[in-house]
Parts: sequence; structure tokens; C-alpha cells
Amino acid sequence: MRIDYRHVFPAAIDAMAGLEKTVRTSTLEPELLELVKLRASQLNGCGYCVDMHTKDATAIGVDAQRLHLAVAWREAPCYSERERAALAWCEAVTLLSSSDVPDELYDEVRRHFDDEEIVALTLAVVAINGWNRFAVGLRSPVGSYQPADGRT
Repeated sequence: MRIDYRHVFPAAIDAMAGLEKTVRTSTLEPELLELVKLRASQLNGCGYCVDMHTKDATAIGVDAQRLHLAVAWREAPCYSERERAALAWCEAVTLLSSSDVPDELYDEVRRHFDDEEIVALTLAVVAINGWNRFAVGLRSPVGSYQPADGRT
């Protein structure tokens, strides 16, 4: 680890935790949120967060096959239309420099999410992209994360 950012500047962690808390108060399903966090972390090459969200998803009962196939979700039949819309939105917002978040995608997301959920989903993508930048940039040790309840 380059810097133990959690201890050096706790206010930064508090700010990021505030984003997470806000997302958790939304009506978005915990399983959907873990899939989105996992997919963004895969796109960003964040091993620490891939490990974390795989463990957190497992702890809440997400099927292992759904976790393994998240990297190829378009080809996998195990995701609902709502999850597919969320994963596509996640990719477009995460890869903003190569995506203009097309109107067709927005229209698809609108079919499955209400306005508040779209904002919450976007905030979830913003938050995980922020966490990925902390973890990759400051070299959080991959594999060290343990869920709060101790399950892996």
C-alpha cells in the first residue's frame, strides 16, 4: 500500500461512506448493487474491489455463477432485464471517455428504473469508480478484505 488513506485522511473516507449510505437508502436491490460494483471494478482493473464485492455478494447469497459471469454478462442468461440495463448503464458511465451514454441506453434504463432509482444507480456507479481510484492509485492490498460479518 502506498498510503493508508483510511487513516491518513479519514474525512475522505467519511465523504465516500456518505455516498454509499445514500445509495443504500434507495430502493435498489442489494444484489443488483453488488453486481454493478463488481462490474465497474472489473472495468477499472481494481483487484481489491473485485475481491471485496465478490465476497460481499457471496455474503448476501448471490449465486457464484452470476459473479463469475459478470465480466461477460451480455452473453450470460442468468441476469434479468433490469440487471442487464443496470450493468449496461454502469459500463457507459464508467467508460465515459469512450461513451456518450447514448439515448437508447437511457431509454432502456427508464423502462426498468424510476427517476429516483436512476439517480441512485448513477450515484452507485460514481461511488464505486471513486473507491476504485483510491484502491488502484494507492495500492490497496488485493485479497485482504473481509466482510464485516466475517463471511467470505
